[in-house]
Amino acid sequence: MGRVICIANQKGGVGKTTTSLNLAVLLAIAGQRTLLVDLDPQCNATTGLGLAPSERHALVDSRPLRESFVDTYQLGLSLLPGSRSFQDVDALANSSDTHASMLATHLSGSLGSFDTVLIDCPPSLGPLTRTALTSASEVLMPIQCEYFAMEGLTQMIDVIRQVIDRPNSRLTFGGILLTMYDASLELTVEVDREVRDFFGEVVFQNVIPRDVAVSEAPSHGRSVVDYAPRSRGARAYVELCQEVLERV
Repeated sequence: MGRVICIANQKGGVGKTTTSLNLAVLLAIAGQRTLLVDLDPQCNATTGLGLAPSERHALVDSRPLRESFVDTYQLGLSLLPGSRSFQDVDALANSSDTHASMLATHLSGSLGSFDTVLIDCPPSLGPLTRTALTSASEVLMPIQCEYFAMEGLTQMIDVIRQVIDRPNSRLTFGGILLTMYDASLELTVEVDREVRDFFGEVVFQNVIPRDVAVSEAPSHGRSVVDYAPRSRGARAYVELCQEVLERV
């Protein structure tokens, strides 16, 4: 099996889905057979690629998972769409340990044909995020450059360590990504310094700047590289993709 990168943070609004979508498109452009798994009930990763959510989520459907993969506009990128079905959202969000284990097996058993799989998680530390971490080989954590950036980070890291310490776990800490970066703000510089001082090389060298093009792109069903290829956000995600590829 190739790389399975879980993109997670229990705090919402940190650029998690935006990073999942843009990184998935860029990895496909780089020649990686890529799958983006939308586990967030908001389904923003699905609609951000110009596709519609499924009536039933594939992870609670009886069909083989691979039958639910959908081709996207980007050659080499497939999507496992999210679902807004209240029944499925409830089943996924309130999974028992046994059910979560079954989901992890279901998920990991269908990913062998891809070089890289990105899992976009909901903003929580619930069973669904834990299931994604169990299925992953790496976790990438976006954090916003603001006062509350470190709030809850300890909880997230504790959950990651619990998964890493499990028998037969292959999860590693893939990296922390600073998003919504504004170098003109003293607070941004302070958060950057504190995070790098504490986590060291775990933090990606590249940061994602505040850029309206990054926010606008999903409403057009495209990545920022397709929507505004000359924007600062597009350049930042290209550089992040290169760094992710180098961290094999």
